[in-house]
Amino acid sequence: MDKEQPQALAETRPMMPADGFSPELPALLAKRSGGISLGVRLLLFMLKGLRIGALEVHLPNGEVRHFRGQERLELHGVLHIRSGALIRQVLRNGEVGFGEAYMDGHWDSPDLTALLTVLYLNEPYFTGPYEKNPVSRFLGWLKHKSRANTKKQALKNIQYHYDLGNSFYRLWLDDTMAYSSAVFRSPNETLMQAQLNKFANMFERLDLKPEHTLLEIGSGWGGFAIYAAQRSGCRVHSITLSKEQLEEAQRRAQAAGVGDRVSFELRDYRDVQDQYDRVVSIEMYEAVGEEYWPTYFRAIQRALKPGGRAAIQGITIHPEIFDAYRRKMDFIQKYIFPGGMLATPGVFIDAANCAGLTAQQPEFFARDYADTLAVWHRNVLAVRDTILQQFDARFLRMWRYYLSYCECGFRVERVNLMQVTLTKP
Repeated sequence: MDKEQPQALAETRPMMPADGFSPELPALLAKRSGGISLGVRLLLFMLKGLRIGALEVHLPNGEVRHFRGQERLELHGVLHIRSGALIRQVLRNGEVGFGEAYMDGHWDSPDLTALLTVLYLNEPYFTGPYEKNPVSRFLGWLKHKSRANTKKQALKNIQYHYDLGNSFYRLWLDDTMAYSSAVFRSPNETLMQAQLNKFANMFERLDLKPEHTLLEIGSGWGGFAIYAAQRSGCRVHSITLSKEQLEEAQRRAQAAGVGDRVSFELRDYRDVQDQYDRVVSIEMYEAVGEEYWPTYFRAIQRALKPGGRAAIQGITIHPEIFDAYRRKMDFIQKYIFPGGMLATPGVFIDAANCAGLTAQQPEFFARDYADTLAVWHRNVLAVRDTILQQFDARFLRMWRYYLSYCECGFRVERVNLMQVTLTKP
């Protein structure tokens, strides 16, 4: 397979069924007196450019407007506008503002992913100033750059996301506690089985033997380290920047009976001194930041013994949108993974090659990640009352938007999931 993703952005894979698990929206259906505000009129004008799929827009006064494209009408999004403040946030902050307006309750949808998919595919055709505020984009870019992953800032960035509390993640992840894409080999597999499939893929790429030593960069909650030690008998040293993950991973390794072969440490990947037969890193490079990609791959190269190999799973971005993506801060970078950055497959592989590593057998799993995110979203909604005992409603809406936003990205293959093997001569 070519190291760049071959699929066209507009060629989405089949959508999962509409999310009947979403909460009802009775508050949005009551008619309000009055006409349509100027802001809402502007939004409707922007939507007239829709060409792909269909869009149903419910206005604050109870009116419903329908927009139909010329192709792919099976794609159908529903937007309930609660407040004209939506358009002000879109004009101010573009794509990020749209997500913020959802967090603030200015709009809603019975199927977030379906709506975001229709909006994304039509973004080139919408009329008006959407995503055109240069001042806002520049300020967002500056804020993103201020979170660059120096050793000190990397610790803050990781803890910002992963130290929300183990109990929070335990609510909606499966028993492996894997917070990365699963690999579904059949339609009826559970999320846990699909996560074990992912572990098996990475294990096979590493070709682990009992006598091997394995370095894991990015522990998560210890799922793969435990799996590797149990299946091969090898020794694993796993590093993380999250104190919450460190404590939970240590507990889980002891409970699994591999505490004597698996060790976890709070350490930056740049500070690794020893060499290992194998290195694994599952969805960690995304947190490194573009300016540190060369450092990341050099760290892997240094950590490998001659003849060693590494297995990497990471999210990549489509080459056609990479340059535009680099010039702004998106919703994920602002609210979910500060300091994060995605490479194209080609940029990723070139960076590995420049560090003295040879990339082999890249494989892509966009649909698997989309399906993983859909299951996570279902799980989150199933425990939303419990989540609201720990966090406020704005946090829950932010998390829902994050999961749907990412699912949409994988459905349309704006982003993809790559597994690749790196070898050291």
